[in-house]
Amino acid sequence: TVAFESELLVGTLEEATSSLGLTALFTGVILVPIIGNAAEHATAVTVAMKNKMDLSVSVALGSSLQIALFVAPVLVLAGWILGKPMDLNFNPFELIAVAVSVLIANSVSSDGRSDWLEGVLLLAAYTVLGIAFYFHPIIEGIG
Repeated sequence: TVAFESELLVGTLEEATSSLGLTALFTGVILVPIIGNAAEHATAVTVAMKNKMDLSVSVALGSSLQIALFVAPVLVLAGWILGKPMDLNFNPFELIAVAVSVLIANSVSSDGRSDWLEGVLLLAAYTVLGIAFYFHPIIEGIG
């Protein structure tokens, strides 16, 4: 069922993004993470509303770490096995975006505490990255 739902999501997103004129890069970097991690986002917000900030931050960061340290390498290996290579070849703009995101997440989570202002700062950073990726020129082969 997960494969079917993923195929349905991709098909729906392809139609929606093409009709809205969004690039594949913007869709993959901004929209897919929001939609794909909706359950984790809901859990993080729910436990934060119950004043369990440690658990909320753990859920949010744990989801990101799972994608970065498990899912991406598995996809690279699976692509190699299936003869459809997926490389992790990023352009400088994308590398800077990842580095800035890591630095911001580290600075927010390093003291072991969080408050509403740090949450607003994270949302602002995501918005700025979203705007940057929206206006980023299309690079051949990426979208």
